[in-house]
Amino acid sequence: MSLDAVETLSNFYGNSSSEPLAPVETLAVIGPHDGKTIARVPLCTAADVDRAVAAAKAAQPEWAGLTFKARAAYLLAFYNDLMMHKDELVGLIMREHGKTRVEALGDVLKGLETLEYAVSVPVLARGSVETVSSGVQCRDERVALGVVAGIVPFNFPFMVPFWTIPIALAMGNTYVLKPSEKVPMTMTRVAELAGRLLPAGVLNVVHGDRSAAQALVQHKDVQALAFVGTSEVARAVHVEGSALGKRVLALGGAKNHLVALPDCNVKMAAQDIVSSFTGCAGQRCMAASVLLIVGDQPELLNHIVDMARALVPGSDGACAMGPVIDQQAIDRIEAAISHATAVDGAQLLLDGRASQAFVERRRETGGFWIGPTVMMHRAASDAAMHFEIFGPVLSVLRCDSVDQALAIENANEYGNAACVYTSSGSSADYCARNFQAAMIGVNIGVPVPREPFSFGGINRSRFGFGDITGDGGLEFFSFRRKITTKWAPPSDASWMS
Repeated sequence: MSLDAVETLSNFYGNSSSEPLAPVETLAVIGPHDGKTIARVPLCTAADVDRAVAAAKAAQPEWAGLTFKARAAYLLAFYNDLMMHKDELVGLIMREHGKTRVEALGDVLKGLETLEYAVSVPVLARGSVETVSSGVQCRDERVALGVVAGIVPFNFPFMVPFWTIPIALAMGNTYVLKPSEKVPMTMTRVAELAGRLLPAGVLNVVHGDRSAAQALVQHKDVQALAFVGTSEVARAVHVEGSALGKRVLALGGAKNHLVALPDCNVKMAAQDIVSSFTGCAGQRCMAASVLLIVGDQPELLNHIVDMARALVPGSDGACAMGPVIDQQAIDRIEAAISHATAVDGAQLLLDGRASQAFVERRRETGGFWIGPTVMMHRAASDAAMHFEIFGPVLSVLRCDSVDQALAIENANEYGNAACVYTSSGSSADYCARNFQAAMIGVNIGVPVPREPFSFGGINRSRFGFGDITGDGGLEFFSFRRKITTKWAPPSDASWMS
């Protein structure tokens, strides 16, 4: 795929590129750095989705018939090939999403961690055998579900699809992916690479918008569906998919709270907080969103503001921050800041809308640049304290006690992540046990579990079955077959039988 040409992307199934069955509309893929069109993506129909699912269905019996070891060998070859192409994938992610080079590399490497984990499936998924009664033996084995599908958001073009693809394939399923229409280039290239190594139909990509996603949810041959997106859509996908008898795991939004106790290491906490709310321009479901400061901590606030102010627009360097995805994101972020100040009376400690470096970069390039914002709120009821802004904005509120901070976090309708900054083990343990979130950090503002631990939230951050990576992925993409046997001894048996 040329990095210079503007092309219309193709679907990929049966290990070959495929144009839509009939002429369809195409959508411009816009580069966040400069607002220019870098590709076009077809908005495919249910008929195109059906072709992708048919390719996956045709390939599934033979793929599932392989041993775990044989499938792992394919995945190991796939891993090695992706590692060889990681610089190319990093470039695509930077171009279509706007991540910095370090962030794009992290996107690829974190996704590859799940593939590394999947290669160990011959050990992880082995069954158990036990004699449970005289002459009676029980054993269990993991069985693939069939054709499974994934619908993913724009914010991690490689990692989020790879939360599910490696484990799903390792368990013997075949896969149909609908990438985000905002960032379709990375996974199109991954599918091309996969087509050189995996059997035809094992990994398939179909492009489109909501209509294509709806067709996947409703398709009778899709046995399981993984979705990542907003909570409203995640809930709808879960309700509809479950009603159709599918196994569904739909991850939704987040409003992650950080609690800074008076004994925190100020410099370490400040650096981590800034990295958490500005990394990937705040466009990640594990980003810091609310900082609850227990007591007066002016030194911590000053460090946060100074570190955030030092960030500059760009793709390289320790102080670089990339653009947000599109103009709609700019409008949403600016509206949230305006409402917080004009309606709720929040005090701007740092206004990203007025950052000279980011304003000039936006004017010069036409890209979607906005600087980091830090707001001091007056009340926990302020609007920006509750809805997911999905940008480099940190809402700060002073609390009188750790219990008040925990009460505010607990009242949050989401349940993805929470973090406490402290030098006290007992305080850390108290907060960890009392947060209402599934992924907890102690002095870590982006507490993403690493394999074999699984990723997933609670409350309105997750709808459906289990977690999405690690051992949760093994459970989601298979069922356990239990076999109980008893044999009568041969009638002519002797000691020499």
